[in-house]
Amino acid sequence: MKLLRLKITDPAGFRSLPAGFEHHFRTEWSLQDEQVKGDDFAPFVCAGRNGSGKSNLLEALAAIFFQLELQRVQRTFLPEALDELEHLGAPRGFELEYLIYLPLQSRQNAMCFAHVRVLKTPDSSPRMHWLNPEEFGDHAEALGKDGLCAEQHREFLLPEHVLGYSSGENEILSLPFFKTRFVQFDEYWDRLRTQSQYSGRPDARLVYADSGFSQAVLLCNLLFESDETLQPFREDVGIDALQEFRIVLRRSVQLDEAQARGFMAPIERAAFASDTAFQAAQPVVSQDEETGRWRLNVLRLMEEQRPDKAQHSSLALDALRRCATLEYQDEATDTLILDYWVNDATQKAFQQNFEGNPRALFQAFQVLLTLNLYTVSDGLKADLYRSHSEYVSETVPTLASDERVMRFKFVRFRKLGAPGPLMLRNLSDGEHQLLHSLGLCLLFRGTNSLFLLDEPETHFNPDWRANFISRLRESLKDREGVSQEMLITTHSPFLISDSTRDKVLVFNRDPNDGKVQITHPEFNTLGASINKITMSEVFGKRETIGGRAHAVLESFRARFEQGEASDELIDDIHRELGDSVEKILLINAILDHGQQGNGGAQG
Repeated sequence: MKLLRLKITDPAGFRSLPAGFEHHFRTEWSLQDEQVKGDDFAPFVCAGRNGSGKSNLLEALAAIFFQLELQRVQRTFLPEALDELEHLGAPRGFELEYLIYLPLQSRQNAMCFAHVRVLKTPDSSPRMHWLNPEEFGDHAEALGKDGLCAEQHREFLLPEHVLGYSSGENEILSLPFFKTRFVQFDEYWDRLRTQSQYSGRPDARLVYADSGFSQAVLLCNLLFESDETLQPFREDVGIDALQEFRIVLRRSVQLDEAQARGFMAPIERAAFASDTAFQAAQPVVSQDEETGRWRLNVLRLMEEQRPDKAQHSSLALDALRRCATLEYQDEATDTLILDYWVNDATQKAFQQNFEGNPRALFQAFQVLLTLNLYTVSDGLKADLYRSHSEYVSETVPTLASDERVMRFKFVRFRKLGAPGPLMLRNLSDGEHQLLHSLGLCLLFRGTNSLFLLDEPETHFNPDWRANFISRLRESLKDREGVSQEMLITTHSPFLISDSTRDKVLVFNRDPNDGKVQITHPEFNTLGASINKITMSEVFGKRETIGGRAHAVLESFRARFEQGEASDELIDDIHRELGDSVEKILLINAILDHGQQGNGGAQG
């Protein structure tokens, strides 16, 4: 996709973005230039000082697409807490325009972009307009009343996925994604309660790759991708190959009788005695003879209940079992343990059982990991859906490992130069960040998606920062038939030096009214030196040295201005300070002053 314009029309604004805030991501000229050069991937780099509002732009886009997701999924399922307009969240008013690459042929017999405009006022639902359906021939009927697009066209006029990642504690960015996980959980829970069919993959499109999903991202890539594709993993982190891992699945969870009754159909509760009704509901709910507690078969929709059909089942748990090297069923805890020793046969099994697509495996992991939310009460979920809090995740209980429906264990891989296999947790923060961000790009490179990455390189060394844009471009190459958009917030001048001026968004926040403005740098950024970028209006740093070193330099400047002898002063400067632009300028000033003094004496 390609973002064109965002305007906040909510009278209250959104975070630091005031009412009336508007930004055009592309001009008509830059859009034409992109079309001439081809769809060469380049992210928007959002730069500026701390607190300048960079993350707020990403948060606004995530919140808007969350609202559009709620509007899309409500045709099949939506929690009651999100039925009302006022619960959709901020911003309550906005205008958004973008282009989306369509899997349809235009009149010119070539794929091209649909122009979409989304409008929302505080007292209405978002309205989607398809502005150029006539370019696609038979799809001109997509226009409904007042130019609104038909319901069935929302599926391909929205990005396939909106992907979020934050290296820090940006709870506000994660909030729409976090709510989406509960929507996905409630969808599964509803299907389980009504014994309806379930696709085995999340319906909602928002994906947030936090630490809980890091192992899933890495496993999917290492099991499916070629050595050539994984070359950045090998060159930068030194990962040679995945060796083994374990998946632990808790088949059932405990319920009290009132909760168990919720998994019986209303007619059963009314027409039968309690025991009969519970028997009718099996194998979804059953009673433990020893404890008297009721148990829910929480994985019921993820596996075939008839063993003779499991070999041909397309359900995720059956597929995972077919790929396992060894499986063990712990009857006492009703836990299934799947062990994988990874070799060519293991990788081939995963490819055969998951459509040859690592994203299919990742979506299975998504569903299973989301089931770990089963302990959250309906009241807490309702509060979370309606919340605007920055600390929502802290209100959700953290389960002990043996209480989780799914968890990974013993994820070991061989690392170049290491004497033995390492576990994922042995990697540094920077290595985790690199694998996470690049792994997310590899997983979704074949989709028309929007990536929102909040400071993904904070723990990188300078060399990794200098190569990060190149690594992203490598991870998103070979993208025929798709088009991704990416926004990255950063404090690194290296990312700016690898971007053209039109792709660098400089954020400035007015200290008086707190309003945010976005401009482009006044100079050509591609190939600009780090010193040039650091000392420009992008970061407003007028020195290339640290604060303490600058204070020492200024003390030498004071000695010079007081008339101290030049030779002795320059010797002290060389002894105390390393090389820098500021040091050279001061020494040149001292030498120039000495030459002028000598010239005046000779005259």
